[in-house]
Amino acid sequence: MVASVAGPGTLLVPASTPRPARIVVLGCGSIGQAIVPLLIRDLGVAPASIRVVEVLDTRARIADSIAKGVTYEQAAVTRENLGAFLGERLSAGDVLLDLAWNIDAIEIIGWCHDNGVRYLNTSVEIWEPYAGVSQQPPITRTLYHRHMGLRAMLARWGSNNGPSAIVEHGANPGWVSHEAKYALEELGAALLSRNAIVGADAAARIATLERALAADDFAQVAEAAGVKIIQISERDTQLTDRPKKVGEFVNTWSGEGFYEEGIAPAELGWGTHERSLPARGLAHDGNGPRNQILIRRAGMETQVRTWVPGATPARAVAEGGESIGMLIRHGEAFTMSDHLTVRDERGAARYRPTVYYAYCPSDSAIASVHELRGRNWEHPERFRLLNNEITTGEDRLGVFLLGHPLKGWWSGSLLSIDEARANLPGHSATTLQVAGSVISAVAWLLRHPQEGLRVPDELPHRELLTDIRHYLGTRWSGAVDWTPLAGRLELFPDAVSPAEAPGDDPWQFSAFLAR
Repeated sequence: MVASVAGPGTLLVPASTPRPARIVVLGCGSIGQAIVPLLIRDLGVAPASIRVVEVLDTRARIADSIAKGVTYEQAAVTRENLGAFLGERLSAGDVLLDLAWNIDAIEIIGWCHDNGVRYLNTSVEIWEPYAGVSQQPPITRTLYHRHMGLRAMLARWGSNNGPSAIVEHGANPGWVSHEAKYALEELGAALLSRNAIVGADAAARIATLERALAADDFAQVAEAAGVKIIQISERDTQLTDRPKKVGEFVNTWSGEGFYEEGIAPAELGWGTHERSLPARGLAHDGNGPRNQILIRRAGMETQVRTWVPGATPARAVAEGGESIGMLIRHGEAFTMSDHLTVRDERGAARYRPTVYYAYCPSDSAIASVHELRGRNWEHPERFRLLNNEITTGEDRLGVFLLGHPLKGWWSGSLLSIDEARANLPGHSATTLQVAGSVISAVAWLLRHPQEGLRVPDELPHRELLTDIRHYLGTRWSGAVDWTPLAGRLELFPDAVSPAEAPGDDPWQFSAFLAR
């Protein structure tokens, strides 16, 4: 499948759909700076109804929008002022876009629920995540722990009726949950058309797959297709003509956000096919779904093998290849593995894929992480966001289904910097992938104002993909003949301990773990 989609020529939401009287955008970093012009251009929101709240003075980045009537306020939402601050700026029917860092999600979502305000964020945050970080129990530092807090809040509400609220809806987490469903549809159709399902149970699996595809039962589709691993596979090839300076953390999206995620424990959805925990692995207990594990090592330090396509659909397979990514914790590892779990009649997990994010950032960001490691993970002195100084490259981001009869199936975006600038000048491919996913979720909020709290996997994927694909540029979806054991060169085979050996099963997590 090949498609190159330009920016939307018409509004994502009909003009007849009511717009909120007020939209408050918390945060004007890399994503907020892209969202504000998209609210005006692609959702038809009146500039005078938009208020941007940011701790730093970044108003120059949205000067055109401010000139049209957007209000810019340099201020901070804190634990002490949250209720009063929001109450002075929002009321029932309005929309709050939480694109800031380190505002407690449970508190702010609870306020929106109680006050009839629609809400969206791109990550589940807490107050002061760095306070005593090395002394905190590892489990309390996980996104799993934060999601259990969200579920406890829902239980206190008694019902999930109320204003629509979407958590964790950027590119990933967010868009990738919809893309995973699309990829499962594509894979399922390919397996059936190629008669690729064989074996003693082939007839039963084929019948199950056909029924599941017709019913949009994606957990059953994944199980019948034989999917064992779902990687969110990303390689950022964007280059700059302004090299990183000493003491500077450089990235194509929020450096602050990458730092917070990167020093947290690696987290992944844990498949039912996995035989043993990795070194430093820790499983969750308690009454939750227990669909994840954590590794007691920073995500930036936990490296895994993955595969990314070439820069264009014509060269996707021929010039695609193995990549080493950082296992950065992300919400999709929790929500996707949870929603793709198949349970038996006793409620035990019969099937679940392993799900995680394998991120190879830009060269500038890799150098930044290397320096960060040498400084013992101290908070960087200063951050720099790459935008206009990018000269070439793409952000190749997609969903990689593994372990089935075709081995691999990759589906996603090959958005280049040139395509990104044609759609939204002044922004990187990475930023547009995220911002396009956010603005498409905002469009859903406008169309569906009273749907309660949702994670991306609970949204209609076809409706969301129709809008998001305006921002993904060139896309590719197809089969990949790859395993993490293929072509591997071990430079010191005699020194590999049994605990380090990948084994002969290419679909065990140990086969993907590079460090």
